[in-house]
Amino acid sequence: MNKIILMGRLTRDPEISYTQGATPTMVAGYTLAVNRRFKREGEADADFINCKSFGKTAEFIQRYITKGRQIAVCGRLEIREYTDKATNQRRWWTEVITDEVNFADSKPTPDGQGGYGQTDSYGAPPPSPPPGPPSYEPPEGFSAITQSIDDDDLPF
Repeated sequence: MNKIILMGRLTRDPEISYTQGATPTMVAGYTLAVNRRFKREGEADADFINCKSFGKTAEFIQRYITKGRQIAVCGRLEIREYTDKATNQRRWWTEVITDEVNFADSKPTPDGQGGYGQTDSYGAPPPSPPPGPPSYEPPEGFSAITQSIDDDDLPF
């Protein structure tokens, strides 16, 4: 199984190109800066991973994704081999071919801050903030405990 899921920020605006052929397909190339969970001394804080999207996914990226946006991608890892013409050495190119791309942050407001109540790139409002804790009504025949219980009072 070849499945990869990443979340990171675009290091620059996506590069858009088209495949050659009778029906050209849009291709979006971009680099994600993915933070490392743990950092060893002297190591970089992030990995920079090349990604490529095709067709409708590339159109979505061209329309809504820009430098600095945090996105989550799902796809497959692809490794290609080629011979460097200048040195005649074998080289490898690794990139993620994405099947799904989703926003992972809210759209920044004009003052550069994200937040609830703002609309996203295509005019839809983001989800509302999570509600407070639900109110609890004990079932019929039971009553809520109104006093605190010490650990010493528990039978186990």
